[in-house]
Amino acid sequence: MPLIVANWKMHKTRAEAAAYGAELSGLIGDGIPGRELVLAPTFTALAEARDARGRWALASQNVAAESEGAFTGEVSAKQVADAGCRYAIVGHSERRRIFAEDGPTLARKLARCREASLTPIYCLGETAEERDASLTASTLVRQVDTLDGDPPDLPLVVAYEPIWAIGTGRAATPADAEAARAHLASLLSARRSVRILYGGSVTPENAAALARTGMDGFLVGGASLSAAAFAAIARA
Repeated sequence: MPLIVANWKMHKTRAEAAAYGAELSGLIGDGIPGRELVLAPTFTALAEARDARGRWALASQNVAAESEGAFTGEVSAKQVADAGCRYAIVGHSERRRIFAEDGPTLARKLARCREASLTPIYCLGETAEERDASLTASTLVRQVDTLDGDPPDLPLVVAYEPIWAIGTGRAATPADAEAARAHLASLLSARRSVRILYGGSVTPENAAALARTGMDGFLVGGASLSAAAFAAIARA
């Protein structure tokens, strides 16, 4: 089933999250058939973003690499699962770039997700420099290597997010997305259950074309801050 994830990043208060949920509820009615919707709000708005009718699930935008302990400011996988999350985003490019999260750190986060029965949404993708140097394929191989210790029989979501497209208004072309998906599908062929999403300047206008590449859904950033745009992308 196609998976459409709204990554709100560091946006929305609790009141704004509640208003978004009410608007999305009105837009989708009993739900969008054949689509799985997920909201990834900030930690403080998880309760307000939750849908009592179960028409969408929740994801954490991040989890700690440790299970618990003296790590001020961190939030554990167990805690976000207890708060109602079904998924957790791991390895978003902003975490890699701004917070210097590397492969070993992300592998530990993946392990913590599994311990808490969270399904990881593992992000990967190349920078503009890697793309210009024709290193997209080798970059994806290196980033997939982080999954070596993740149990291959458990469900996994992988989000291909070309870093040069995130927040820039430049989406990958359908050909770019299709090539990346085929490469990732080959690298992940030993896994029993994997969905490959596209993320990076997804909009209601380009979603249908990107969906025709065979992607199993989208990880949506800026456009997901609008309930109407998010619903339109899911329908596309």
